[in-house]
Amino acid sequence: MVVTLLFLTAPWSPATGGATGASADVHVLVVLVAYLYLMAISLALALIDLDTHTLPNRIVLPASVVMPVLLLTASVLSGDWAALGRGAVGAVVLGGAYLGLAVAVPGGMGFGDVKLAVVLGLALAYLGWGPLAVGSFGAFLLGGIFAIALVAVRRAGRRSGIPFGPWMLVGAWLGIAFGPPLWAMYLGLLGLS
Repeated sequence: MVVTLLFLTAPWSPATGGATGASADVHVLVVLVAYLYLMAISLALALIDLDTHTLPNRIVLPASVVMPVLLLTASVLSGDWAALGRGAVGAVVLGGAYLGLAVAVPGGMGFGDVKLAVVLGLALAYLGWGPLAVGSFGAFLLGGIFAIALVAVRRAGRRSGIPFGPWMLVGAWLGIAFGPPLWAMYLGLLGLS
């Protein structure tokens, strides 16, 4: 719902990437379809991961094709190649970071998380560096708070397996919905804006 409201305002925002008229409208529609698709699989993946502690390939792998195709189409329509390039960098960086974690701490981060990180890195960075930073950090912050709360109420121990996919998705949607203003606020606190 939040992403729908965000993109309904897109024709009046820089989200059109410089496109005007019908091209801008189609661009916004394609971007909306991409993020509505992401929203649909987010719900399914979160519920499956909570239940089975897995992020199934039958959902994540198609997303790794559908999202790039939709966002490539949006960039073709708008001429905003910077967004697509930024998205590609985000996919590589976030996917690489999760791969590093999966290799460094076997059993801590699964390869389903790594594959999902590639999709989320693309989706977040396509919108900007702020959404990528907020979405990435938000996942670890919220997941960590949840894990500490479970340990505090003795519902989990230090070695308990807690599915991280739902927190990756909640963090990503936090980045999508509030990334730019939170990032700007953070940079302002550091005196960098």
